[in-house]
Amino acid sequence: MCTGIAIIYSTSLTKATGVCTLKFNSTDTDPIQYNYRPRSIAINHLNQDKLSDIVVVNEAANSISVFLADPKGSFSTPVHYSTGQHSSPYTVEIGDFNNDKRLDIAIANFGSNSISVFLNLGNGSFHHKPIQTSTFSYRPFSIHINHLNNDQFLDIITANHGSHCISILFGYGNGSFRHFQTYSTGFDSLPLFVSTGDFNNDKYLDLAVANYGTNTIGIFLANTNGSYTNQNLYETGIDSHPYSLTIAYLDSDQFLDIAVANFGSKTISILIGNGNGSFSNRAVYSLGTSAPYSIIVDDFNKDNRLDLLATCQGTENIAILFGHGNGSFNLPKMNSTGSTSSIAMAAVDFNNDSLLDIAIVNNETNSIDLLLGYDEGFQAETAYLADFGANSVAIGDFDRDNRLDLVVTNYFINNVSVLFGYGNGSFTKSYTYLVGSKPNAVVVGDFNNDNKLDIIVTNEANNSISILLGYGNGSFAEQMTCSVGSSPNSIVTGDFNNDTYLDIIVTNENDNTTSVLLGHGNGSFTNQMIYSTGNGPSSVAVGDFNNDMQLDFVVVSIESSTTSIYLNYGNGTFVHYATYYPGYYPSSVAVGDFNHDHNLDIVVTYTAYNTINILFGCGNGSFLYQRKYSTTSKPTYLTVGDMNNDTHLDVVVVYYFDKSIDVLYNDGTGNFRQKTKYIISSPANYVKVADFNNDTRLDIVITQQNLGAVSVLLHSTTSSFQNVLSLASGDGSHLRSIIVHDLNNDTIRDIILVNSGTNNIGILFGYGNGLFSKQRTFSTGANSNPNSIAIGYFNNDNQLDLAVGNSGTKNINLLLGDKTNLFLRQTSYQNNFNQTPLIIVANDLNNDGQSELIVAYENYDHLHIFTSHDTGTFVRKTALLTGFWSYALAVGDLNNDDLLDIVVSNFFGDSISVLLGYGNGSFANQLVYPSGSWPISLALGDFNNDTRLDIVIVNGNKETISILLGYGNGSFAPRMIYSTGKIPISVAVADFNKDDRLDIVVVNQNDATIGIYLGYGNGSFSDPRNYSIGNVAIGLAIGDFNHDNHLDFVVVNSFDNTIGILFGFGNGSSTNQTTYPTGLNPQYTAVGDFNNDTHLDIVVTNKDENTLSVFIGFGNGSFAKQIKYATGVSPSFVIVKDFNNDNRLDIFVTATANNSNVGVFIGYGNGSFANQITYSTGTYGISVAVGDFNRDARLDFIVSLPVLSEIFVFYGAPNQAFLFDRMLSTGAGSLPHSIIIDDVNQDTYKDIIVANSGTNEIAVFLGHDNGTFGNQLTFTTGSFPRSMVLADLNNDTYLDIVVVNTNDSTLSVLLGYGNGYFANQITYSTGFDSQPYSVTANDINNDNKLDILIANHAASNVIGLIGYGNGSFMNPFELLAEYRSMPILVVVDDFNNDRKLDLGIINEGTDSLKIMLQTC
Repeated sequence: MCTGIAIIYSTSLTKATGVCTLKFNSTDTDPIQYNYRPRSIAINHLNQDKLSDIVVVNEAANSISVFLADPKGSFSTPVHYSTGQHSSPYTVEIGDFNNDKRLDIAIANFGSNSISVFLNLGNGSFHHKPIQTSTFSYRPFSIHINHLNNDQFLDIITANHGSHCISILFGYGNGSFRHFQTYSTGFDSLPLFVSTGDFNNDKYLDLAVANYGTNTIGIFLANTNGSYTNQNLYETGIDSHPYSLTIAYLDSDQFLDIAVANFGSKTISILIGNGNGSFSNRAVYSLGTSAPYSIIVDDFNKDNRLDLLATCQGTENIAILFGHGNGSFNLPKMNSTGSTSSIAMAAVDFNNDSLLDIAIVNNETNSIDLLLGYDEGFQAETAYLADFGANSVAIGDFDRDNRLDLVVTNYFINNVSVLFGYGNGSFTKSYTYLVGSKPNAVVVGDFNNDNKLDIIVTNEANNSISILLGYGNGSFAEQMTCSVGSSPNSIVTGDFNNDTYLDIIVTNENDNTTSVLLGHGNGSFTNQMIYSTGNGPSSVAVGDFNNDMQLDFVVVSIESSTTSIYLNYGNGTFVHYATYYPGYYPSSVAVGDFNHDHNLDIVVTYTAYNTINILFGCGNGSFLYQRKYSTTSKPTYLTVGDMNNDTHLDVVVVYYFDKSIDVLYNDGTGNFRQKTKYIISSPANYVKVADFNNDTRLDIVITQQNLGAVSVLLHSTTSSFQNVLSLASGDGSHLRSIIVHDLNNDTIRDIILVNSGTNNIGILFGYGNGLFSKQRTFSTGANSNPNSIAIGYFNNDNQLDLAVGNSGTKNINLLLGDKTNLFLRQTSYQNNFNQTPLIIVANDLNNDGQSELIVAYENYDHLHIFTSHDTGTFVRKTALLTGFWSYALAVGDLNNDDLLDIVVSNFFGDSISVLLGYGNGSFANQLVYPSGSWPISLALGDFNNDTRLDIVIVNGNKETISILLGYGNGSFAPRMIYSTGKIPISVAVADFNKDDRLDIVVVNQNDATIGIYLGYGNGSFSDPRNYSIGNVAIGLAIGDFNHDNHLDFVVVNSFDNTIGILFGFGNGSSTNQTTYPTGLNPQYTAVGDFNNDTHLDIVVTNKDENTLSVFIGFGNGSFAKQIKYATGVSPSFVIVKDFNNDNRLDIFVTATANNSNVGVFIGYGNGSFANQITYSTGTYGISVAVGDFNRDARLDFIVSLPVLSEIFVFYGAPNQAFLFDRMLSTGAGSLPHSIIIDDVNQDTYKDIIVANSGTNEIAVFLGHDNGTFGNQLTFTTGSFPRSMVLADLNNDTYLDIVVVNTNDSTLSVLLGYGNGYFANQITYSTGFDSQPYSVTANDINNDNKLDILIANHAASNVIGLIGYGNGSFMNPFELLAEYRSMPILVVVDDFNNDRKLDLGIINEGTDSLKIMLQTC
């Protein structure tokens, strides 16, 4: 176990007079006593709000704790109910014991031999005085409830550990119980657990008991008179010690089976029921080094097969065994939550996602962990060769073996491949059949009514379909053909005329039609009926859209961007009912009821938008509105299915060019906010879903034309859990460290606690009499598990702040203090590490008045030094509506009110929107102005010198720019139009010829030029002067790169993977470009002085390698080699601003794929940048702009979201965070474990002293006047130096070192020479195998000589060494001891203001803080 210890205490306390004999008295109550020893848990709806509430039994505290759930996914502060003094409650059950339809609580009290029933008052609160029922001399260890005697009143069964029996208490229905029956479980049986089930199918409940002592399961069969037979025993193995059991139908034979948690043998054993009350041993599953306590059964992975979950003692404290449905299970999957002993659990769906979650009681850390279940998704693809040009796939059982097979069209060699399934998710090699020319789409059905599946294929090149009739053995007849329209590309089947024969519909791409062919039932079809569609129909789907029991169809047409609905008359003829224009370039369509309103909806992929759009059906053939969700680039095809068995239809999408599959999960309302990406080896062009391995979960099959293959991704057979919340019956749990300090300046000592188990720090304000206030807690974040703390001044406001090291999240939190003694947790920026922080220490290393932070890590041979910066953050966002497909952004004061306004181009709306700002972060509704076709870029400037901002817009589809002159009130004159080159894409404005008139420069992508339009100062411009640039240019920026006072240009050449620099002559002309290599597919650029050397530098985004490149300028027009930084996926737009007010430029970047975000890179002012912090946009974001929209002197930013036709406003706020400054190496294998900052060579500069536990030495880093440190000096200690303190032990004014060595149980004293060097160690024993963890040096006995106190973890004591004042000490003596207290830290301070030093001790064994007041 690794424990970081930080100790801060005052050395300037006023001392009492006279020498003290060392006497200490404990305060009446420990200020912290977390050892409630939770033992059992139950979950149910206690206050009728349909939320799952929790009841926990606290053995040591003789109480139960009730946690009521709130709608936000958290829980109320627990309400405690006493079970009685010395009751030692062990287990809990929830049920309605008084038949008032309110759930009550029943507790087995092991200590007081009783059952307590707490009756529910109806609001989730309970009578504080429970109904008590004595169990006489029987000591109930566990409790179970059920209706045993069919009187509708709940009864109770207890397993009585010490008396080797079980007891039955029959309920009266009012919360009390009448005289009970007892049944012996055998001599020395020590029963721990009892449950009920009808094992012999006689409709009477029988009993099953886990007999820990005799290694057996006892079965008591019920008689018809309410009594039970003597037990029948089933052995669980020598020294197996069964602890608990669970009962269920594990093999689907309608006979109850039993799964047993065997604590002694560290196994799970299965007893299969024979249906007559007897059982057969089936299997034993080893849990390795983990000993199971509790076991439950349920379907955790939603495959309709029961699984087993056990909580254990051991490093891997959770075991899950996934069931096969036949009584056998996968080998256990072991997991760890951070606790090493979890005694009980319960399962429920806390977050209503149809996946079971679990609550676990950790008796080691006195905490309750809530773990949410999640689906592990899909395994890696397995590829099966089809043939050249594998294009589309259909699924069916062609050989009637009850296993799904595949048929694949092979586009380039005019055949189809049939692959036969083995039923386990794998397939045979393919068999091929000839079809027509360029087969693309395929459908399967019984077209000749012989109960054998047939195949129909569309042949693109010869305008036909091929029909292959199946023989039912997996082989097929030679093709028959039917004519259809030109270039058939999609096909569906259904009975469209209600004659019980399958018909087909085919889309014909080149003649813009669909063909309907009605089947004769013999494999032949009528001549086609033709229906017109939009241009380029690409996909068709069928469904009953108007709820008339007739199949209708929908067609999407890629060239006309239409979605067309055709309603069926019931005789196989159709009427074109409606056309929708939800977006551009639809490629694929599917149907399903996504919002459970019993009306079919439509989902479409849009390749131009990189989205899927949902159109919700009204049930009458019309569709009201749509929702859009971003995908990866160029979605090809989609399909729908319930991919996570939650009864909601999900969407699966594949892509033309991207090697991935996206699964978008539906929450049941038609919202698809959760998306999971799966990487594949080659882009897929078609996708279907089915259950290929008969595990009741859908798998994915794709075709990969580049590989000539069909690939299968099987749904994972497992599910997992993630810890999201930790609760405790007390105020905290797992106390790890403390600091003593006067936080509120009242001259009274306060205590700061680190509560690892509950993910918080606590503050106890002292009263000055040795007592403290109730703990006030501050969160350190979910799963953070804080383990160390430091105090310092981190933001120069003269208020003490806290730094907290978190072992769970492997980062450091900064909590800023204020004058009200509150601490506000800041957003962690860059300090998420691969290492776990072990110890943190704060000190002002460079005497600038602000504390630095020094960090040591577990199993790491370096120290890190961090400095605190105002990194800024963005705390909330507001959505603003724009026109269709919001794209480019600009910010300026458009109505001369000194408030910032926004201009956004609406790409597919052919317009711009103007949003006038109110100066408080809100904006007026948009004003819309026509632009031109596809406005892709815009800029602001005063083009006619009237002090009013005007707008220039680049129209990408019309090869023009539009000029809108402003009236100064937020409105604009009609546009003026100027021609550009081919595909203009970017624009910027500046005075290029020094005539004090703004000019315009435009990037013409297809011409590979920039065009410069010189302004006349009246709002009109010259014809463009064109200059050559690179291929497929996109981004553009302006600046004076060579200090000649002429503006230059930088252009991003995406195809060439370069930037080009064009130097301006100051007359509107420029040189040819000079290029510098970038990353792959560079996009946009921005300029600024990143290293504060007065020379302009350049940043550019590289879309295809997810980086940005920084080019540092030399000031002469040349630039250093690029430096790259990782961004989000597909970075696009970039700007530079100083958003945290530190006079250093920062970078903003939009990431446009996956979970889209804006990344912010904090600049260090030397040309380098911190790793990005991201702000999610939730969907595809393209352009970003900044400004102070709420006038709080902090920059805000906006981002355009084309998919939503919105912009988001993110508001800036202050945020202090630690940024990495430098590293000090402590040497290979050194493993630093304790740090102190002080001046050991008396040169007034701070030095760093480190205890290196791996190399058994003290390292000293001497500080220099510039804040740097020399190489370490090392001094030998004992084995595993863990904790140390500096003090002048021999009164020579030089600091000495005291260190405790855990592995050899010694104390080392190293006397200092005052120059940074130390004498060889003098050692003292701390006791045999005492394992000292903590040391402090103080004048405890008031004789003006420093003494030493040591906390011995293994010996569970605190010892003292009285000092002689010359650096030597008396032999140690035991100051105090407490059985199994296992102290990890001792601190010394005056807690009651009597001028005598008192002790504060953290005891790991009892999870408590003990205060010992000195009485002399």
